[in-house]
Amino acid sequence: MGLYLNVKKTKVMTTASNGTVHITIDNEDFESVQDFLFLRSKIDRGGDSGPEVKQRIALGRSAMQGMEKIWKSKDISIATRTRMINAIVFLISTYACESWMLKKGDKRKIDAFELWVWRRMLRVPWTAMVTNKTILERIKSKGSLEGKITKQQLSYFGHIMRANSLETALMLSKVSGLRRRGRQRTRWLDTIKADTNMNMKDLKEAVRDREAWKKTIHKVTKSRPRLNG
Repeated sequence: MGLYLNVKKTKVMTTASNGTVHITIDNEDFESVQDFLFLRSKIDRGGDSGPEVKQRIALGRSAMQGMEKIWKSKDISIATRTRMINAIVFLISTYACESWMLKKGDKRKIDAFELWVWRRMLRVPWTAMVTNKTILERIKSKGSLEGKITKQQLSYFGHIMRANSLETALMLSKVSGLRRRGRQRTRWLDTIKADTNMNMKDLKEAVRDREAWKKTIHKVTKSRPRLNG
């Protein structure tokens, strides 16, 4: 009993600085790639979530355009349409967002996409003299899409930390060696620390109390400013 690999279907990706790796089995080379799709999520060699965010926004736009008849209907209330967007469009757009590491540019894209969705739903073109604030008031927005992503990330962090499992060990583990010179890339745990303004020691204590952690998440997400609002 052995392991059989289809060389044509098997791809190889490395996190090495040069971005290439050569693996040969029976005189056949495996294709080296810069990114790949895993469970419908795009994994980037450098850990950048930008390509995944871009892809998710495109899928969300496609879903929004596919429901055009619903947005044109005058028989469906704004409240019902809003719930449909949260349950379908935004669910597609934020799939697996718990692992995203968002840069400022990514957050702007997410904010712009959200406002595009609301304007599309209300049938308000960009050329109309209607501010984003007015649009958000009409739909009675309770928080930004980027804030909801932050909420999911913090909830996921608390769940993993309380589980004290293999996932916890992997999340807190560190790779041996030195980091490269210059400005360092933001790591996922760095975003959690920045969002909560806590160090790792304080975070470990905070997640133990589930109710207190929920209040912390609510406080953080409600204070998120819109970059395009």
